[in-house]
Amino acid sequence: LNSSEKADASELQRMNAIEQQKAQFQAQVHNFTDVCWANCVDRFIDTTLSITNRFTQMVQKGSH
Repeated sequence: LNSSEKADASELQRMNAIEQQKAQFQAQVHNFTDVCWANCVDRFIDTTLSITNRFTQMVQKGSH
């Protein structure tokens, strides 16, 4: 390879490494989003059930 081809190959490797880092970062963001979303949904369901149960108890106490 001549010096121009070596420089092109080096630049290509550098660009490839950057794209791999971007892909790894995006995969981590996606993973964190999944975990946070799942936790958020779980807390929403827990809270909804708790409020529903509390209102049910209040209604039952009021109807006696």
